[in-house]
Amino acid sequence: MDKQRVEIYMATNREYFEPAQAMILKEKLLEVEDSKFEVISMLDLKNPTTMLIISIFLGSFGVDRFMLGDTGMGVLKLLTGGVCGILTIIDWFSVSKKAKEKNFSTIMQML
Repeated sequence: MDKQRVEIYMATNREYFEPAQAMILKEKLLEVEDSKFEVISMLDLKNPTTMLIISIFLGSFGVDRFMLGDTGMGVLKLLTGGVCGILTIIDWFSVSKKAKEKNFSTIMQML
């Protein structure tokens, strides 16, 4: 893969990954074929800031967990009001990291 294309991709998407994940991902993308890189470029990544905003306003209904693919916890939060607000508050501090982990695992599955 062309190093310049990988650098541009990593620069435009750096907020979607943790710094350690970004380094691993950069190394993997340099080894990947052009066709796979095109597919990876088209993936819908979750924006951690958007996920935090959704968690603040709609976290009691489990919307943040549903968007991350964690259906079981989403249903739990929906039925219990975020376990009386406790799990909702916990998610305010952890949803950004979970979004970055979800993005990283999505791309790694494609590789």
